[in-house]
Amino acid sequence: MNQPVLGVIVGNRGFFPDHLCESGRQAILKVLDQEGITAVALTPEDTKAGSVETLADTQKCVDLFKKHHGQIDGVLVTLPNFGDERAVANTLRWAGLDVPVLVHAFPDDVGQMATYADRRDAFCGKMSVCNNLHQYGIRYSLTSLHTADPESESFRADLRRFVSICRVVRGLKKARVGAIGARPAAFNTVRFSEKLLERAGISVETIDLSEVFGLARGISDGETKLKAKLEQITGYIPVKGVPNDALVKMAKLGLVIDGWMAENNLVASALQCWTAMEEFYGVQPCTLMSIMSNNLMPSACETDIAGVVGMYALTLASQKPSALIDWNNNYADDPDKGVIFHCSNLPKDIFVGEDEIHAGVAGPDEAATMSYQAIIADTVGKENTFGTVVGRLRAEPFTFCRVSTDDFNGRILVYVGEGELTNDPLRTFGGYGVVRVPGFQRLLGYICEHGFEHHAAISLSQTASAVNEALSKYLGWDVHWHRSEVSA
Repeated sequence: MNQPVLGVIVGNRGFFPDHLCESGRQAILKVLDQEGITAVALTPEDTKAGSVETLADTQKCVDLFKKHHGQIDGVLVTLPNFGDERAVANTLRWAGLDVPVLVHAFPDDVGQMATYADRRDAFCGKMSVCNNLHQYGIRYSLTSLHTADPESESFRADLRRFVSICRVVRGLKKARVGAIGARPAAFNTVRFSEKLLERAGISVETIDLSEVFGLARGISDGETKLKAKLEQITGYIPVKGVPNDALVKMAKLGLVIDGWMAENNLVASALQCWTAMEEFYGVQPCTLMSIMSNNLMPSACETDIAGVVGMYALTLASQKPSALIDWNNNYADDPDKGVIFHCSNLPKDIFVGEDEIHAGVAGPDEAATMSYQAIIADTVGKENTFGTVVGRLRAEPFTFCRVSTDDFNGRILVYVGEGELTNDPLRTFGGYGVVRVPGFQRLLGYICEHGFEHHAAISLSQTASAVNEALSKYLGWDVHWHRSEVSA
């Protein structure tokens, strides 16, 4: 993904020391650079200390931001001293960027408060800035501590979280996702409102499976691109025992999907993965979907478009692969544990790997490999179901997210939270893992009471806070943030 770009507003107020703005600006720009963030900011040649205080300063900053409109992902407001709240608010209003805003204030040094020479009062100024932003109707985010040294790990964590928020907001506002095939007849649960998603900026492009199959069958066995796709598939995970003709069918299907997605500028997809795929084409698309998800282009099964929106939100926030899982089984009698499962199209990077096997926390048979779809093999024939990715998921913290459309009330609903994948023993087929979610029974009750689907998106990250704020504060969706506290 592209390097994040933040507009920077350095607040100033005349009767406070200008030198604090000079040193503060330098400190902020240094940290942004260290964090891999491109800054768009006034220079000391543009305004006093590169700060924003007067009406003329404001207009210069507005012009600068407008010049970079479309590139700026978010705005960092930093207050080395009290700052002029009107200048900050006017800059954000007149620039018209409509991006997330983070308000930061420098801390005072208790030993340097005797005179105004080195006194900041940004602690107080931050409240005034936020008051004005609230009056102006400008949405904004806060640092975890009211004042924070830019060099501190606390501020760096705030900055990373804010960049995650910006990525989610920017990405979802213009996302284009593909629906490949119709919803499976037996899956009323994945119904969604295309119109509500469109209103939120998310467009859905559709293609019928008959078109996909026809295009795939039209690819010659001698096609140069076919060889490259085959090599990608066989180099992705072990394919021992998978018939060659199944691999060739997969590669042809993959070429069609890749081409269609590129042609339509799509960032994610959801496929009708059974049983028409197996009955009329003779292969599972799971490995192709796994490859896409692993390459940060999420792909969901059972044409779950709302589910892949949740996957994309997690991918944007974490810059890691996301997966669509079923909340599938209880785990013994532990109320906070359960089994997550799919048959599966889960991305390779979330499965156990060599490190886990060498450490003895996972067996070689738990690593990701290609197999057949055990659930429907007896129905459609085992020979038609090769292509699933089976194995156990790594024991790591994870974030879960479910997006759903409420057609009756015209809302987009979400729940999000965090848990951990464990090393608890389990033997089963498909892609699977044992999870522990604090307050899991409350979460399950919430899912059932509010009619959410059995699918949820996950990523091996801890990004629930960023996803919650991006979707609720900046996109205006109705979000339930599940936390361990009963009051959450």
